[in-house]
Amino acid sequence: MEIHPLTGSLGAEVIGADIKDPKQFDEIKRAFAQYSVITLRGQNITPEEHLAFARRWGDINVNRFFKALDGHPEVAVVLKEADQTGAIGEVWHTDHAYDQVPALGSILHAIETPAYGGDTVFCGMSAAYDALSDRFKQLLNGLIAWHSSRHVFGATQSKSDASQTGRVGNADIATQDALHPVVIKHPLSGRLGLFVNPQFTTRIDGLSPEESDAILNMLYVHCQKPEFQCRVNWQAGDVTMWDNRATWHKAINDYHGHRRYMHRVTVEGVPLTAA
Repeated sequence: MEIHPLTGSLGAEVIGADIKDPKQFDEIKRAFAQYSVITLRGQNITPEEHLAFARRWGDINVNRFFKALDGHPEVAVVLKEADQTGAIGEVWHTDHAYDQVPALGSILHAIETPAYGGDTVFCGMSAAYDALSDRFKQLLNGLIAWHSSRHVFGATQSKSDASQTGRVGNADIATQDALHPVVIKHPLSGRLGLFVNPQFTTRIDGLSPEESDAILNMLYVHCQKPEFQCRVNWQAGDVTMWDNRATWHKAINDYHGHRRYMHRVTVEGVPLTAA
């Protein structure tokens, strides 16, 4: 097994791994803890093997809103057909941030990839936090923020391209709201990092709307700096796993006229601890 860092801040490409082999799990887990995003090339697994690998990390978190794979309710389908315009996940976000216990991570298997484009970009929240001034860190420590599914998957999104094409649904159960620390101590690595994101975070608790917006918007601009990012270029058969407690991600929708088809399994996490 060869592990090649993608950037200086996060992400690694893993060559020669076999996620079907339980004996390799400890080495894969160490890479995940270190790099937060790992792309395991050339896996070509079945849905059953995908789920077996996910269960080594923990219980499966069944997504409420994504269309499930036929016969496999624990596997979410991430699909954009050649004639569709909207991709799922185009806004910077952290999966399941609206849950009381956010997911550990997501494991995405590429079944069919476009001839070009369709990359996924990630931002590292520990590197972004480390780069803040000490005075601003003092301001953030102790703050808590609200996260919600309502404005993303609820009734207001029923006319979105993903909803109209049946790729997401269940708008009536998009009622999740959760409070999380703005700065967390990562449960696996122990590093301090930011836990807010542009899609699901709605406001900082206890601040006026103007104060909350000022802090959140400043953090969103800061976190998107290129030095905190890595980019995964997909090939059919790849499996990429990312840590939802340590990263943001977004899908790049630059492959109109081509099909992109993936399976996603999400693993349950643990309650977050404030820094």
